[in-house]
Amino acid sequence: MSLWLALAIGNSRLHWAAFSDDKLLRSWDSDYWSAEAIAQFATKPAVLPLPISADFPWQAPVPLAIASVVPEQTRLWQSYPAHRLITLANVPLTNTYATLGIDRALALWGAICRLGAPVLVIDAGTALTFTAASEGNQLLGGAILPGLRLQQQALAKDTAALPAVAFSPGEPEVLPSRWAIDTPTAIRSGILHTLLAGIQDFATDWLLQNPNGAIALTGGDAPLLHHALQQRNPTLAAHIQLDPALIFRGIPALQYPKIMES
Repeated sequence: MSLWLALAIGNSRLHWAAFSDDKLLRSWDSDYWSAEAIAQFATKPAVLPLPISADFPWQAPVPLAIASVVPEQTRLWQSYPAHRLITLANVPLTNTYATLGIDRALALWGAICRLGAPVLVIDAGTALTFTAASEGNQLLGGAILPGLRLQQQALAKDTAALPAVAFSPGEPEVLPSRWAIDTPTAIRSGILHTLLAGIQDFATDWLLQNPNGAIALTGGDAPLLHHALQQRNPTLAAHIQLDPALIFRGIPALQYPKIMES
């Protein structure tokens, strides 16, 4: 049995997964780590409060597959002695381009491994991205726009009078009225309804072109947006597979545990 970890370094958080051979045990998120915490983890992994510490037989250093879209964080984690960096060249997609984010590529590959192709991946992270692949695992393209919380932060930061508003991170909230009569609700309405309109437009166009195509929704805000879409368009929501751990679904197929064995 080979026990290993995967780490996807996002724009605002670290995304983790624990594996036993090719079986995904669990996934979770954390804040960024300091250089000191990384060094400690390399020598005494069990001392850190990770959610798998109780049932994961730690042996230092734990093999770690890393995918990152944050260069500064990449350099920090490259000091870890048992790491393997996943790059775009490792992901078996065709028609890719040099600046395609490894997070988008891995989420798309994970969707292919789990749902097959053709498939559309909607990633509701810091940015909201749409990424699609054909039956031959060929990248068809996609789109990028600011995500839910990035839009909220921009309004609070770059306007003089608009307040910061909160979206429920735990329990999905009720879709706000489209025609709000107070400012916080108007902000929630504007952000949520326009994001849902974009998701609905891309998903509907995808299904028109690919009637048997799959759609996957992932990312930190995926549960909230999926719940809101169920309220707004339950028929379309039924076509969309919610999978917050999608980025990790295809990593075992890349055979990183075998490569990292010493």
